[in-house]
Amino acid sequence: ALDRPGTKNLSSVAETSAARYLAEGWLRRGARNLWLLARYLAGADPVRLAIVRQLASGGYALYLRHGPTNNAIPDRTPRVDLQDCSTQRPLTVEGRQLMARVGDAIRKANIPISELHVSPMCRARESAEAAFPAITALTDPRLIYLGNFTDAEKAPIVARTRQLLSMPVPSGSNRLVLAHAPNLMDLMGYFPKEGTLVVFRPLGEAAGFEYIASIPAAQWGELLRQGQK
Repeated sequence: ALDRPGTKNLSSVAETSAARYLAEGWLRRGARNLWLLARYLAGADPVRLAIVRQLASGGYALYLRHGPTNNAIPDRTPRVDLQDCSTQRPLTVEGRQLMARVGDAIRKANIPISELHVSPMCRARESAEAAFPAITALTDPRLIYLGNFTDAEKAPIVARTRQLLSMPVPSGSNRLVLAHAPNLMDLMGYFPKEGTLVVFRPLGEAAGFEYIASIPAAQWGELLRQGQK
């Protein structure tokens, strides 16, 4: 899996890297690192490409963060009105365009979406409309932005997110949750960037879910090009 959230033991990593440099040689190791970095920056990652192909067969739970917003206009907490977008941090024009591109890429990759669960915040609903105009979204108040909530207020939101990522999904379809980064952060310690698609394998409500990979918005173009080869 790629981009797995969490941290590593730095001393262990340093010791392992040093040993590999001694075994392989500085020049050889350095050239290999540059090659891997170039592949990552280009988005031509065979593992991520394989995951995209697997998504076409269905059976996965997907978490998509909404598009970029205007941080200069914050939510009017605690007076946010879900029916009045002027009281909320707005999706930008670029954010709408980004989400439209992500949705178009998902369709071009033949990834079926049978369920679309969306936060009631305007930036999430507008992202869903831009990305998936032909799919009827299920607006779920239990997916609301929890960044300003107490632990007690967060609990049902985290529980609902866990449930949607854990419940089995039939083959031939995928479940997609479009919501917020802090919600996923509270659930599993991972804060995805705007427009990032996070892939999970549902294991059932008792067992939970398995993190598989993340697909940043900027990598879809290269993944689609590689998929056509």
